[in-house]
Amino acid sequence: MNEFEAGRPVVLRGGTVLPMDGRRVLTRTDVLVTGDRIAAVGPELEAPEGAAEIDATGGIVMPGMIDTHRHMWQTVMRGYGADWTLTQYFVWYYLEHGKLFRPEDVHAGNTLAAIEALDAGVTTVVDWSHGLRTPDHADAAADALQAVPGRYVLAYGNIQQPPAEWTAAPEFRDFVRRRVTGDDLLGFQIAFDVTGDPSFPERPAFEVARELGATVTTHAGVWGATSDDGIRLMYDHGFMTPGTVYVHAASLSADSYHRIAATGGSISVSTESEQSAGQGYPPTWAIRAHGIPVSLSMDTSVWWSGDLFSAMRTTLGADRSREHLEAHAKGETVTHCALRADQVVDWATRGGARAIGRDDLGTIEPGKKADLVLIKNDASPVSFPLLNPFGHVAFQAQRGDVHTVLVNGRVVKHEHRLLGIDLAAVRAQADSTIEYLRGEMGEEAWERGMNPDIPSAKVLDNPYTYTDYRSDATHRL
Repeated sequence: MNEFEAGRPVVLRGGTVLPMDGRRVLTRTDVLVTGDRIAAVGPELEAPEGAAEIDATGGIVMPGMIDTHRHMWQTVMRGYGADWTLTQYFVWYYLEHGKLFRPEDVHAGNTLAAIEALDAGVTTVVDWSHGLRTPDHADAAADALQAVPGRYVLAYGNIQQPPAEWTAAPEFRDFVRRRVTGDDLLGFQIAFDVTGDPSFPERPAFEVARELGATVTTHAGVWGATSDDGIRLMYDHGFMTPGTVYVHAASLSADSYHRIAATGGSISVSTESEQSAGQGYPPTWAIRAHGIPVSLSMDTSVWWSGDLFSAMRTTLGADRSREHLEAHAKGETVTHCALRADQVVDWATRGGARAIGRDDLGTIEPGKKADLVLIKNDASPVSFPLLNPFGHVAFQAQRGDVHTVLVNGRVVKHEHRLLGIDLAAVRAQADSTIEYLRGEMGEEAWERGMNPDIPSAKVLDNPYTYTDYRSDATHRL
């Protein structure tokens, strides 16, 4: 019998369990999985006959992590933009080379990103897929996600056309009809940004989302691109809803945070991105005061890592750094941290579940979906002593410590190895895309893109070309 044959119950034995219902820690505790659900949590559980047993002793069992904003199609360009600013990213993808990507290239990026996520214990990813220039690109993105045994939300977007245009196209409606079928492992959102143009050219796209009952996810508070003006337009026209996800929200005013809080939206914080690219200072230090729900995300592997361990670590660091700086400026000393390790672990799990409207994810309790991660590495001296499990997850653990991953009750990684994944085939697909892009761009442009000069002339920071609107907030000189 296959050790993890489909439908076979699984029990994780004797781990330190983080149920994520507060700061509770359950030591020497078992988690029993039957079908796609958690059946029981407790010490020395009686398992059904024939259940597969996984020794979790010395390890941490936590809910699968949830990334609420990742441009998965760009993962095939891993590390290419390590020295970019946000402006250079906009120019490369929005204005110059993003339109080169074929459906098979989107498929390659999504496949690699989906596998990378599982390897790091990220069981759910919102694919902020704004490279879907044609229905074939969209089908390729969905096909890739459905071929990898994780949980995904396809956030459909198209940076090459105005939102009002692509959301009104018959082929977009046809895609929704064909592919948004209620599949528990593939959700759906609509992804576009709001420029702040008083004529509100994005309004038709919001109306389509409302008609389809789809959540909107939008890059808000991105310095030089989206500002308080966009938030006011959304609010004044009634398009700020409890399901709306505001990505970054790093350069907004308190007024905008009040509007988000009042309408029940949530913010996806991509700290590594905000620190490096320039959307604004990672905003958790500001939004905590408003009680706005937070989730974490990695943005894109063109720059940064693809795991939420980095997200938790950098978020704690950025928040605490800002707190210290604010205090020092007033001649004061911070004596107690306001943001704690358990809170960022919550944002990486339960916070993500709340953001995507899945109350059956993000915690470990009977009846919830069995998306689980075991962090355990007996070959590493960093695995012990295990004193503060939340602190261990946030500051000590990394993707190499992810021992076992379950999605929907299925074991997809065990003993540090992905199961049923042909990495050689994925590598070949990625290599084919890179060869194609280098050939289309030419070697000089390829190298220049990876090693950008400091330009002598001003470069347009706002990448949205479907409106001529400019303001002090969009910084066109």
